[in-house]
Amino acid sequence: MSSIIGLDIGDRRIGIAYSSSGILANGLETYNRITLQKDAQHIAEIARSVSAQRIVAGLPQHLNGEAHEQAAKNELLLEKLRELGFQVEYFDERLTSSAAEQYMLQADLSRKKRKENIDKLAAQIILQNYLDAGR
Repeated sequence: MSSIIGLDIGDRRIGIAYSSSGILANGLETYNRITLQKDAQHIAEIARSVSAQRIVAGLPQHLNGEAHEQAAKNELLLEKLRELGFQVEYFDERLTSSAAEQYMLQADLSRKKRKENIDKLAAQIILQNYLDAGR
């Protein structure tokens, strides 16, 4: 199985995770967004560096299952990644940021450390949930 990249996409930051084994997700980085083109290029470079052809992006939804307005914004970036030759899939991201926050609170991380790592950890949770679902 080839590596897989996981993304938690926000307006200002993108959490990036990967799995080389298809079993365990690892947080990679929190990327501060620049422009749509540069964001796509950065993610593509990371994906290529770990030999990933598949990208799993969190699908923002409200708790009732309706699409969140962020989903349309995310689609712009994901379309750029498709144009660069990557297979892109969505996976439910509801409550992943809350779960990431809880993990970091339990680990007693400072507010600064939580802010620096929440997006990366959310991407890791999205990707791990995707892997656990057996996709």
